[in-house]
Amino acid sequence: MIKLKLTKGFTLPEILITVAILTLVIGAIGAFQANIFSINRVIQAGINSQYEVKKILRPFTNEVRGATSSGNGSYALAEVGTTTFIFYSNIDADSKIERVRYFLDGQIFKKGVTKSSGEPVSYNQDNEQIVQVVHDVVAGNIFEYYDSNYDGTASSSALSFPVNPSEVRLVKINIQIDSDPNKEPSPIFVETQVSIRNLKDNR
Repeated sequence: MIKLKLTKGFTLPEILITVAILTLVIGAIGAFQANIFSINRVIQAGINSQYEVKKILRPFTNEVRGATSSGNGSYALAEVGTTTFIFYSNIDADSKIERVRYFLDGQIFKKGVTKSSGEPVSYNQDNEQIVQVVHDVVAGNIFEYYDSNYDGTASSSALSFPVNPSEVRLVKINIQIDSDPNKEPSPIFVETQVSIRNLKDNR
């Protein structure tokens, strides 16, 4: 006669506890992965922002340094505002002077270029070519302007707005970038200054 040995199975409470533990473990793993993806996204956004800023700073400094009278004789600086700076400069090494506009549009810092045309020379702003250069910019004053009294120290005061373009000899650009103000990492601050070569006072 064969005897069968019966083994005791899991009880319902044991099964429920096991399922609950597994659910908690899977949930924790999922939350951890979500945090990792979120951190990676923020870090990548910061890297992209730094790349964008570095990409624009060199052209900006070269273009502003070479600001000059327009093709129709207009003054080198057309508008000197807190978030908009318009000037004339030969930015592509041809024989013509372009109208260059850097400006903040929402959270995007943009650059617009208008080529001269016709005789007499004119700048048709309907033909302005605009590109996005820096994203996730925190709203605030982007540009500061200084006259010939600027000595490079903290005691030098920026010109008060509204600024008279004819007084400007140096331009500072200050950009704060933050892809998500509610999360780390901290905002990126970028600042540079440019002396306008053709507007230097003769002393």
